[in-house]
Amino acid sequence: MVEDRVRNCLLPQSVVSVTGLPYTPEIENMEKRGVLKRFPLFSEITKNGVKWEDRTEKSADVILWNTGFRWPMAHLDLVLPREESGGIKMSGRLATEVAKEPRIHLVGYGPSASTIGANRAGAAARELVKLLES
Repeated sequence: MVEDRVRNCLLPQSVVSVTGLPYTPEIENMEKRGVLKRFPLFSEITKNGVKWEDRTEKSADVILWNTGFRWPMAHLDLVLPREESGGIKMSGRLATEVAKEPRIHLVGYGPSASTIGANRAGAAARELVKLLES
């Protein structure tokens, strides 16, 4: 699903946002025992915990912050051809190639930002070497 988005000129989303987090028996057990409680993203980390936009505060000994992936790309705005949708159309065998500028591969963007991203990075490097040798 992440790959489909970038192949269709849409901004990527994190892998977790389109696949979800697995709700395993272990997680269910931790919730039942009271040792795990999930919350939506907070707006502020405070001295004693976290705070949300509505000013609700929660003290915390530990914050397990599963952020997903972010794509800060503003530094490439001058060279990345964006689509009307705001996304960058990705192409190539691995969806790492910028469709409108095949000399640019965005490894770590879209589907290559997943746990298999290292494999895609190596394969993308081989594709770039072929392009440069041709």
